[in-house]
Amino acid sequence: MKFVAFERAKQGTGASRRLRITGKTPGIVYGGEGQPQLIEIDHNALWHALKKEAFHSSILEMELAGASTKVLLRDVQYHPFRQLVQHVDFQRVDARTRMTVKVPLHFKGEEESTAVKLDHNLVNHVMNELEVSCLPADLPEFIEVDLSGLTKNATVHVNDIKLPKGVKFVSHGKVNPVVVSAVPPLVAEEPAAGAEGAAAEGAAAPAKADAKAPAKKK
Repeated sequence: MKFVAFERAKQGTGASRRLRITGKTPGIVYGGEGQPQLIEIDHNALWHALKKEAFHSSILEMELAGASTKVLLRDVQYHPFRQLVQHVDFQRVDARTRMTVKVPLHFKGEEESTAVKLDHNLVNHVMNELEVSCLPADLPEFIEVDLSGLTKNATVHVNDIKLPKGVKFVSHGKVNPVVVSAVPPLVAEEPAAGAEGAAAEGAAAPAKADAKAPAKKK
């Protein structure tokens, strides 16, 4: 994906506030051999780009001052309650250096699995993205997970997923975590018939007692 950025001369809270008033979003590009570069981006264009999954997980082409640079989106700061992007960070990409990126998971086939079709299990997506390490050229836009073979009460772990060539899972000490689990549906328990009868008798008892109560003497 491509986007256009412009050089930003001023920095600071006041300058950033004035920039946002004009419909621009302040940002920074860092990493690689170059110095950190202050940039500004058209807010509306950025807002729509951020709605696309690929903008968050793929190598981007940034056009700046007539030159094209490969970058990766690293951080986005949103306004607490307004539809406003307050700041955005990009990292330059070196083709020879491995990088760590979170890649979204795309699930398919769960409706055809026996866990869902025959056993009516609910499929719980424990993880929706996977942190991986790879060279920029090997970075996938997403990783597909086939759940058509999912069985009753079964789980799918990271080791069960076939990763693209050159892509390695970053575990952070977690050995083979669960990605998906099939769980039985919750069924509300109905009260026993004996309990219902006892409750009915208990409700009728006071009325019966009232009927036998002696009349008051005048």
